[in-house]
This record gives sequence, C-alpha cells and structure tokens, in this order.
Amino acid sequence: MVKQPVTINGVVRWRDVGTADDERRDHKERTMVVLRHEIGEVLRDVRQRQGRTLREVSHNARVSLGYLSEVERGQKEASSELLSSICTALDVPLSLMLREVSDRVALAEGVGVPDTVPSELTHEYGRALAAEWRPGDSSQPVANQH
Repeated sequence: MVKQPVTINGVVRWRDVGTADDERRDHKERTMVVLRHEIGEVLRDVRQRQGRTLREVSHNARVSLGYLSEVERGQKEASSELLSSICTALDVPLSLMLREVSDRVALAEGVGVPDTVPSELTHEYGRALAAEWRPGDSSQPVANQH
C-alpha cells in the first residue's frame, strides 16, 4: 500500500492510495448519470441522423422550439406525454428511444446489458420450457394446444 500526501484545508494528511474506499468513491463518481441528459442526447442524435431541424420537430410534436431545445440539452425534464409526442414527431417508437437511453445508462454504470437471455437463465429455465414442447413438433408448444 502506498501513502500519498493530501492537503485538506491547508493541513497535509497522508492517505493510502488504492484502498477499497477509493474504488467505491471512483465507482460512485463514474455512475452519476443524469437521466434528462441521456434522454436529450438520444433525442438530438435521432433528430440529427434524420437531418431534421429543431423547428420542424417542434412543430410536428406541438411543443415550443425553445422547450425542445432545452430538453435536448438536458436542461428540462420532459414528461412521458411530451416524450411520446417528440418520438411520434421523429417517427421513432418511444420504447426504442428508451432502450437507447437504458443502454447508455448501463454503459455509464459499467453494467453489461446482453441483447439475449443470459446463459444462467437459459440453463435454469430451459428444461421447463423444453418440457412444454412436444417431441418432433417445434412449432407448437403443448401448453397452447386445447
């Protein structure tokens, strides 16, 4: 373990470098995510990829240009109704926009979000699902037949 001098309010103290407290503090600082910033960035990215202007999208979403601009910059918290209206104006499903936001938040938190079912779940529940299928007929589950 290494000691490092740290000055706090003019007083020099020695602090251990590489302790668990540092790791927890660093992790906490890394995971501070402001949801309105992520939502705004995703909305702006979608709009710019479509080559559309703020004015056009604000008109179609029936929201003021200034307010949409503040939402995109993460300065305003948009209601679910407003987000739905903006997504409709962008012709993007709300669920898809929220999925992109979720992926960005997970990345910022250092969490891997798989696109498929995790293997431990498939192993645990796979046998139960396999029992519902009739042998030789992979198109119809037994539970759905009357």
